[in-house]
Amino acid sequence: MHRYALLPLAALLTACTTTPVPPPDPQQAWVEMFTRTGKLVMAERLDGQHLDDGRYFQFPPGSHELLVRYDYDVAQAVLAIMAQPYERLCYITLRYNNFEAGQRYRFEARNLGLQTFAFLYDAHGNTVATERQVNCLF
Repeated sequence: MHRYALLPLAALLTACTTTPVPPPDPQQAWVEMFTRTGKLVMAERLDGQHLDDGRYFQFPPGSHELLVRYDYDVAQAVLAIMAQPYERLCYITLRYNNFEAGQRYRFEARNLGLQTFAFLYDAHGNTVATERQVNCLF
């Protein structure tokens, strides 16, 4: 009986933590975040302004600078067999001058060891920009 009493509470808590992403506005450019090698890719700023929801960028067409947070795990020592990984936090800056209204772009962050890379792809999968600056903390 007690199990069933907790179901509405669990549903309510889940609803509070998962706000849906709004539908794309055809008058805006849209950038989705993606990574295969990291734990987290989250939008932080657009043209120096803090964003309320870091899961996506949606903004007017034109020239813009994106600041994105990227977290990933790195082994502490290359030669240590039992080394525990630690989380590395990076801030990636990318600038693109030709965002178009109604277009979907994909921001992809990757790492290879301690090197961090970012790519901006258009809707056809073409690379249109790469990272301008990467600042990482340990």
